[in-house]
Parts: sequence; structure tokens; C-alpha cells
Amino acid sequence: MAPARSVPGRVVGQTTRGTTGTNRLRRVDRWIARHPVLRRAADPLVVDLGYGASGVTAFEQYARLVSVRPDVEVLGLEIDPARVARARAQLEQVRAGDTGFAADSRVSFARGGFEVPVPGGRRPAVIRAMNVLRQYDETEVTRAWESMAARLAPGGLLVEGTCDEIGRIATWVAVGDDAVPRTLTISLRVAGLQHPSIAAERLPKALIHRNVPGERVHRLFSALDAEWDRTAAVSPFGARHRWRTTLAALAAAGWPLQERSRWRLGELTLPWEAVRPA
Repeated sequence: MAPARSVPGRVVGQTTRGTTGTNRLRRVDRWIARHPVLRRAADPLVVDLGYGASGVTAFEQYARLVSVRPDVEVLGLEIDPARVARARAQLEQVRAGDTGFAADSRVSFARGGFEVPVPGGRRPAVIRAMNVLRQYDETEVTRAWESMAARLAPGGLLVEGTCDEIGRIATWVAVGDDAVPRTLTISLRVAGLQHPSIAAERLPKALIHRNVPGERVHRLFSALDAEWDRTAAVSPFGARHRWRTTLAALAAAGWPLQERSRWRLGELTLPWEAVRPA
């Protein structure tokens, strides 16, 4: 059943598995931290939607973003009331100084789903929804994007994607406040990487079933793996050098790669048009 459209007082969505992991979302948080949407936001409110069984990802996100936006606030939203209660208990420990997080962290927790309820009618600059849509059908993705994007501040950003359990493989789509996807980012730990196509099993729901011949994302991974194999000769210079060399060759072949300065982090970003479903 597709996510229902927002009705006042109704929580929209399904409870996730809740497999929260410490430091799991570091890659996407680093990307959000440098994004102009956060840095220029009039009200730097960030929503961690579907944070899972523990509120740790919201605390970690605040710690990563506050260095670039000292006035940032993070609101964690979960459908399961027990998870909200657990996160609020964790917040009390943070406030008491019993954790490694700053006692004055501007983090809060509430019950909510794709309707993104925010007190006072505020609209978040960024919504991060990682590992939330994996349990949905591909046909349900657009409506979920529309529901979340409708709550964004003008010019805001929805970051929706998937990562592995320890955060070494991550992919995400950046979606505008008009619910139109802008970019796809792939982020990998390149040390010990066998083939970049390992990321295919962690693609966002909108693409995960599209890694088949005839689809753009399949052509991307085929080209990426081929260039990775060809650059094996530069492996003695390190995995990061090999990755940058791979992406440089991919760009030279005509792929519209963006954010070259972030290649050293094991990232590649390209326009949605380059990978959108056929």
C-alpha cells in the first residue's frame, strides 16, 4: 500500500527495522555539512527521519553539522512511540553530561513519519531519510518523496538513500522541494575495494531494481567497474589515487561527474538525468 497523503494528526509510513548503527551515517552527514542548502539556510533545522531503535544518529548528525552551522538544530522523527521514548531518555543522559555528546546539543525527538510534523509550523532546510524506503515498493517512492518534500523550506533538500550496516557503502538521492530528484551520490570506503559496483546492492529504492541491462544506472556501474580494473596499475600509489584516476577516466569518457573536490573521499556525484530509470 502506498504511503498515504498527509492528514492532520496522522502518522504516515511504516515502522522501519530500526537497525541503527553508531557512525553508520557519517558519509551522508559529511556531504550534508558542505552543502549550500544547509550553509545558507535562514533556519537551519534538519530532520533525521526514521532514526531507528536509538537516537544516536541524530546526536551524531548534530555533532557533525554544528561545526559549519553553529545554530543548527536536529529533530529526530520516528513512528514507533517506544523508540521516541527511548531517544528522549538518551537525550536526558546527554543533558546530564553522561555521554560523549555535548550537553547543550540542540537535538529533540518526536513521533512522525512522511508527513514530517514540526512544532510551530517550521519547515526544515534538510530532511535526511536514510534506510527508510528499502521496505517499500518502487511504485511508492515518488509519493513518499512528494510528502516529505512538501514540508521542506523553500529551496530545501531531501536526502534519501541507503547504506550498509557499518557505513562503508552508501548511496543517496538529493531531492528538491519540488520533489524532483537532482543528483545521485555514491560513497565508498575505497581501501580494500574489489569493485565499485558493490554499491549496486545499496542503491536507493528508486534505482535498486534498475541495475539491469538497458538501464542507465547499469551502464554507470559497468563503466565504473571497467575503469577501476583498468587503473589497477596505479594501485601502488594507494586506493584513493586509484579512485580519483578511475573517476577522471569516467569523466573523460563523457560521464557528467560533479563535485570533483570530493573524489578523494570515495564519492562520486552525478545528475539524476544520467541514471534515472529508463
